[in-house]
Amino acid sequence: MGCTNPPTALSVLARTLVNTAPRATPLAWVNGSDAPEKPSLNIGYMALTDCASVVVAATQGFAQQHGLTLNLKRQGSWAGLRDKLVSGELDAAHCLYGLVYAVHLGIGGVPAYDMAVLMGLNQNAQTINLSPALQRKGVTNPEALARLVHQHGARLTFAQTFPTGTHAMWLYYWLASQGIHPLRDVDSVVVPPAQMAAHIQAGRIDGFCAGEPWAADAVAKGQGFTLATSQSIWPDHPEKVLACARAFAEQYPNSARALIKAILAASRFIEQSPENRRSTAQLLSGSAYLDTPLDTIEPRLLGHYQDGLGNHWQDPHALRLFDQGRANWPYLSDGMWFMTQFRRWGLLREDPDYLGVARQVHQLRLYSEAAQSLGIACLELPMRSSLLIDGTRWDGSDPYGYARSFSLHALGDQPNARVGL
Repeated sequence: MGCTNPPTALSVLARTLVNTAPRATPLAWVNGSDAPEKPSLNIGYMALTDCASVVVAATQGFAQQHGLTLNLKRQGSWAGLRDKLVSGELDAAHCLYGLVYAVHLGIGGVPAYDMAVLMGLNQNAQTINLSPALQRKGVTNPEALARLVHQHGARLTFAQTFPTGTHAMWLYYWLASQGIHPLRDVDSVVVPPAQMAAHIQAGRIDGFCAGEPWAADAVAKGQGFTLATSQSIWPDHPEKVLACARAFAEQYPNSARALIKAILAASRFIEQSPENRRSTAQLLSGSAYLDTPLDTIEPRLLGHYQDGLGNHWQDPHALRLFDQGRANWPYLSDGMWFMTQFRRWGLLREDPDYLGVARQVHQLRLYSEAAQSLGIACLELPMRSSLLIDGTRWDGSDPYGYARSFSLHALGDQPNARVGL
């Protein structure tokens, strides 16, 4: 799955954009020595809408413009993607933020392995859905869910896609914000994102947190409804990243930089117009990528939500792939936040050097060089301040205190053996 696809409306528009874009001022490293050391790269991804910029970069000429051929490798599970990143079978991947840190810190029954975040791929657009059975019981809002758990003693099972991944953290954070302890009041299991609707239909789970289009797919199939979006938990939250082993970034810095440039350019292109988003949705719907109907991808990619309960809205914090580079800047505070949640939920027994680890993982220099070469502004500070659903503010200034600031936690628990699933 390289760049051999026949021309499409998307590819023609992309070539026009690339060929007419103003040339940036060369940086110090651009002196004929910046050719990719490894021009053909194996890039992993999961069948999710937020892999869009990776697919567009690979298939619509952006990678070629930067001297690369990207061989896309669709993965069946996040665990499989993780293992192939560590083994070197994949050079880089569309990856859960939390997965990168779990591998780097040795969480989940695998040895610690130095990892790197090259850039952010997107913000927002993950979803918590509940089952039709709960809907029939009138459990269609957070208060009703909390009553069912606490007053009626129901033992519900929720699925997420990887034990240290973003979906687990959004699910845990949201449940806790409603007074439901995610590790004691309910059960949690791991299910690959594309299988969520089938597990709901079979009655194996009562709800799930996953990325699009699988929440919209479940709604379209009558297999439940959307109760909450991840952007309602944390507007413009970090989500997927472009990840690789740190050895790859160190051994092939030009290839890593070119890869960032190609995906940044693709991200910018997708967000240039609603038409580009629609063309991207059409591309993703094909059998080689998401292999799912266009009408389960396009609406939420455009920010048009309907929850399966008759409610419709235009979400102001829908999927962001670029946002003038703000969705792509590898904020240190974003990586630190995931570590605070690992500590909160007992996945880490001790506090790591939050800032030190984030500085090891995030390749700020490579990203800055790539972004500046494309004329994309870089932020002065690698930290940001955000207000979350429970009223807490996160800015990275006190991760130790933040991890201990929650009334619901598992700070004293042993790490869960199931984390390696």
